[in-house]
Amino acid sequence: MAQRARVMEVPSVGTPSTIDMRARGPRLYHVHQDHPLAGALLAELAIDHSIRYGGTAGAIHRRLRDCPATDFLAPDGGLLVLVDHDGPVAGGGFRRVDATTAELKRVWTAREHRRAGLATRVLAELETEMIRLGYRQVAAATGDRQPEARALYAAAGFAEVDTEVARLFRFEKALGAGSRSFGGHSVEVLGRRRRHR
Repeated sequence: MAQRARVMEVPSVGTPSTIDMRARGPRLYHVHQDHPLAGALLAELAIDHSIRYGGTAGAIHRRLRDCPATDFLAPDGGLLVLVDHDGPVAGGGFRRVDATTAELKRVWTAREHRRAGLATRVLAELETEMIRLGYRQVAAATGDRQPEARALYAAAGFAEVDTEVARLFRFEKALGAGSRSFGGHSVEVLGRRRRHR
């Protein structure tokens, strides 16, 4: 597996973002698709998908990058990365389907950091952002070689829905009441810190 770039070596894009390397535990950063932290996440996701489904990591990475970056910017979407001292360890994003529905995309956790609750934290933050942007429902899909994703969505209250595509699992969830919230986590947003309650 390709080695992730250390955070201290990652240049900032746009307004500088200060990452406190002494902070306890991973920190969440909302980023643009062109931010180096997002680039590292997409590269790792491409490697993971190439191992699970075949194909080259380079081709998968190009497909991920071909999606318009604006899809993952407010008010239509969002993209975040969970970072520890060695770089991105988890992340994910969402984009608009219609006026009331968002779609989860690019949800990923580094193999060596799985089963530590990081994906649950990422998902909770993404749901908080979707609600803030006015979405009332979220959709997700995953392939048959990603049992961790199926388990994550089921544990987070998603309902599996029928699909006509073989080897693909689709999920839906109403947002709002019952959504999980991780109050008090700091989230870096292009150099500004905000606190979710």
